[in-house]
Amino acid sequence: MIYLASQSPRRRQLLEQLGVAYELLLPGEDEDAEGLEAVLPGEAPLAYVKRVTHLKLQAALMRRKARGLKAAPVLCSDTTVALGRQILGKPADAKDAARMLACLAGQTHRVLTAVSVGTEKQCLQAVSISQVRFAHMTPAQIKAYVASGEPMGKAGAYAVQGRAAAFIAHMSGSYSGIMGLPVFETAQLLRQFGCKI
Repeated sequence: MIYLASQSPRRRQLLEQLGVAYELLLPGEDEDAEGLEAVLPGEAPLAYVKRVTHLKLQAALMRRKARGLKAAPVLCSDTTVALGRQILGKPADAKDAARMLACLAGQTHRVLTAVSVGTEKQCLQAVSISQVRFAHMTPAQIKAYVASGEPMGKAGAYAVQGRAAAFIAHMSGSYSGIMGLPVFETAQLLRQFGCKI
């Protein structure tokens, strides 16, 4: 059994695909979970995703201890979309989502997902980097996609497993990593903590 410190239903689904038993370890109302995702000035996408995932793990380990829960490995993950050195996080609103999608249209971008698994004694991390090329999108297509509500709460304002798939011309790397939890890397990390996959 492990703890999953993520509110993402996609991460739960991918963990279930591995057959790993887990319990959710979500932040309390007193925690500023979104604050951990603030980008530092001049921070490169890879450094950002590794740092944020490590911070999430440290916060979750403290949460487990404070709640008096039994010891077990904790899994955290963070996904970021990068166009060059520009980090495209979760859109603030519909206008921001449309802006991000207009930037991605007709371009190739990277999707970086870091996974951290740890206990008080040991923390391990892996990063999956994939490439995604969007087709050109008309303003009407962007507007319709944003109106679906799907871009909200998603890094880069899209979900690869949703309606955005109609605009993805090419991808290379890890499909599950683009979704938010690279299954191969996650399985490797969990095996090092004695989890049966």
